[in-house]
Amino acid sequence: MSFSPVPPPVNGPVGPLERGLAVLRELTRLAAQEGRATVRPGDLVRGTGLARSVVDRVVATLEQLGYVTLDGRDIGLAVRLMELGNAYLAASGLPAALGPFAERLADRLDESVSVAVPDGGGVRFVVQVTRRRTMSLAFRIGDLLPAERCSPGPLFAAEWSGADWAAWRARRAGDPLDTAFPAVPPRHRPGSGADFEARVKEAAHDGWATDDQLIEPGLVAVSVPVRDASGRIACAVNVVSHTSRHDVDSLRAAVLGPLGAEVPAMEAALAAPRRRHAVSTASTALVASAAPAASAASVAPVAPVPGGVGAFGPAGSAPGAPSGGDDAGGGAGAAGTTPLGPAAGGGLPAADETRAESALGAPSSGPSAQPAGSGRTRSAAGAASAAVGGTSAVGEDPARMAKRELGAGFLQSLARGLAVLRALGGVEGVSRGEARVVGGAGQGEARVVEGASWGEARAVGGAAEGEVCTVEGVGRSEARAVDGEARAVGDAARGASGAAGGIGGAGGMPHGLVGAGQGGGLGGGMTLTAVAEATGLARATARRSLLTLVELGYAEADGRTFRPLPRVLELGYAPLAELGFTDIAQPHMRELVRTVHESASLAVLDGGDIRYIARVPTVRIMSVNITIGTRFPAYATSMGRVLLAGLDADARAAHLADVRPRPLTRHTVTSVPELARVVERAAAEGYALVDQELEEGLRSLAVPVRDARGRVMAALNVATHAGRGTAESVRGELLPALRTTAARIEADLATASAHHALGAGERVGA
Repeated sequence: MSFSPVPPPVNGPVGPLERGLAVLRELTRLAAQEGRATVRPGDLVRGTGLARSVVDRVVATLEQLGYVTLDGRDIGLAVRLMELGNAYLAASGLPAALGPFAERLADRLDESVSVAVPDGGGVRFVVQVTRRRTMSLAFRIGDLLPAERCSPGPLFAAEWSGADWAAWRARRAGDPLDTAFPAVPPRHRPGSGADFEARVKEAAHDGWATDDQLIEPGLVAVSVPVRDASGRIACAVNVVSHTSRHDVDSLRAAVLGPLGAEVPAMEAALAAPRRRHAVSTASTALVASAAPAASAASVAPVAPVPGGVGAFGPAGSAPGAPSGGDDAGGGAGAAGTTPLGPAAGGGLPAADETRAESALGAPSSGPSAQPAGSGRTRSAAGAASAAVGGTSAVGEDPARMAKRELGAGFLQSLARGLAVLRALGGVEGVSRGEARVVGGAGQGEARVVEGASWGEARAVGGAAEGEVCTVEGVGRSEARAVDGEARAVGDAARGASGAAGGIGGAGGMPHGLVGAGQGGGLGGGMTLTAVAEATGLARATARRSLLTLVELGYAEADGRTFRPLPRVLELGYAPLAELGFTDIAQPHMRELVRTVHESASLAVLDGGDIRYIARVPTVRIMSVNITIGTRFPAYATSMGRVLLAGLDADARAAHLADVRPRPLTRHTVTSVPELARVVERAAAEGYALVDQELEEGLRSLAVPVRDARGRVMAALNVATHAGRGTAESVRGELLPALRTTAARIEADLATASAHHALGAGERVGA
C-alpha cells in the first residue's frame, strides 16, 4: 500500500502499464481502507487523477485479463489478481521455505506466527499461521504496517542507510497519523520518532524486538530476524498474542527460546538450492475438453491464461503493436464490447495512448469501449488461448489478436506488462510436480489450476549466489551499487538489459534501497532473455515492461537479473487473501444462474448427509427453495453421490456399509449394491444426475469441485423441476455450464490458496 493516500499518476516508458497499476492500487485502497467491495469509474477517476476515458480503457483490459470484475457499472477486485502477488511469493521462496517452520512454531507455542519482510519504510507480511480462537490475532498476507508500529520494524531499520531514514522521516511528516495504512488503526496524535530510533538501537544490540501494544491496545508481539547467506536480514518471524494471555515480558520469555532454536534451520532452508521452473509457452499446450476427466487430468505444466489473454504466444512471437502504437486500430463498437461510459456510442481516437492522455486530469470527452460484464462470448480470449496452445499462426501475438477484436478498449502494453510481472515468479503453480488443466466444456476455454496447497514445499527458484548487491536508482539512465562495490546494472537510455530502481516508487512511496533486505531477495532472479522466453515477448518489449516495474518499485535489478519485490502484494492481495471458499465460489455461481436460469448450490459431505454451504436462487414462479445449512441424506442427492465418488475406495466402502437407504420417493435407490454402482458411475463420468429420488418432481445435476491437488472438496449442482424436459435434455443443456463453472471456481481456489490457507470466510467442511 502506498504511503500516499492517493497515488499520483505516473508517466514513464510504458504508460499503459503505469496507469493500470495506478488503477489497481486505487481499487485496493478503496477496498482495504474504506471497506468497499466495488467502486464506480468516477471513484477511480478521482483517486488516480486519470481521465475517465483512460480509466475506462484500463478497466476494460483488466476485466478481459480476469483481474477485475464488472457488475453493471460496479468494479471489484477479482481473485485472479492474486496471481501477481503469488509471483512475488513464489520468487521469494519464503512461504515454501518457512511456512512449515511457522506451522510448527504455532502448534508448539499455541500463538499466531507470521513472517514479514521489509518494504520501504514499512513491514509487509508474507506468511501467516493463525490460532483459531474467538479472539484471534492475525495479519493478512500482503498487509503493510508502519515500521515503527510493529516488532519486525526495528530489526529491519537496523540495516537502513541514511537515505532510508530520510525517506522514513519524510513519510512520517507527510502522514503523521498513519492514515495510509489500513491494516492498523490511525493514530490519535503523532508518535515520537526518537522512540523508534531507540527501539532500533535496542533491536540491533539484542537481536530481537517487541511490540507492546503499538499497533493497537491489547496486542503484543516478539520478532527475531532470519538472515540470508550474505548475513543481511531477509525476513523476521513474528509471534503475536494479546494481553489476556501474555504481557510483552512473559511473551518474550515464552517464545524467544523456541524461536532462537528454529532460526538456524530456517536460515539453512533459505540458503538451500531451489530449482526454478522455467515456463516456456512454446512447449506447452492447453487442453479444453468436454470429457469428464477435463477437470482432473494431470498434464505437462502449462502457463495460466487469465481471461485467455494473459500469456503471450509461442516463444519468439512478434509482439509488435499494430501501426500507430498500443492504441491503434479498432475503435468503439468492436466485437464483444460495450461502452462503460455513461452513454453508448462514440469511440476513442485510434492514436497512441500516451499522446491521447497528455492531459491526465482532464474529464472524459466521451465513453470508451468496454467489454460487457457477464454472459458474453470472449472471442478475443479464445483466440489468445489458442495462440498459447500453439494452434495459431507462428508469430501471432495473443495481445495483438485481442487488440484487433476488442479495439481501443484493450491495452496491449498493460496486458504484456502484467504478464512480465507474473512471469517473474519463475514458476507457474504446480502441485507435486504436476499442473492440472481444467476446461470449460464446449466453450473453447482452458483454465489452469495453479498453486500447490499450503505447507507443501515448492521448488521456486535458483539459489542466491553470493551477496546480493543492492542498487539505488538514479533517474532512468543509470544505477549505482551502494553496498561497497560498484556494479553497472545497465543504461536504460541506450537500451541495455539492466534497469534502474527508482527511489520514488509506486504512488510516491519512498522505498530507499532494494535488494536482499528489501525483498527477501532469495531467488536467483530471471534474466531479460528468460522473461522474454517465458512470456513469448520480444526482448525489447519485455525490457520496457521490466524497466517500468523497476522504476515503480515492483521489481529490482541485480546485474543481469530481475526479481519481483514485496510491493507487488499491494495490488489487491490483502483484501483478496481473506476471502473464504464460499466468497470465491459465489460470483461464479451467480454467473451460472444467469446462464442457465436455474438455482445453483454448493454442499459438503457431513457424516451421512450433505450440508448446503452456498446457494444462489433463480427468480421464477416455481423454483427450488433450500436454505444454507440444510441437510439431506447423501445417498439420495446428486451432490451426495458426487461427494461419495470423490472419496478413496476404502472411505467410500466404509460409508456405504453404514448406509441404510429408505425410500424417500418411489424412485429412490434403496439397494446398497445398486447405490454402490451408481456412485462408481458418478466417479467414472465426473457427474451425478438424480431424478426425483429426493422429492417428487425435483431433478438435480451435480459435478465435483476440486482443490489444487485434485481432491473433491465440495459439490456444485443445479436443481430444476422434472417437468421442464427429459433427464437427457437436462444433462445436455446443463452439464457443460456446470463443468465450466466448477473449473472457474477451482482455478480461483488454487490461485487464492497457492501460498496460504483460504481466508476468513467459511472453510470447506468446517
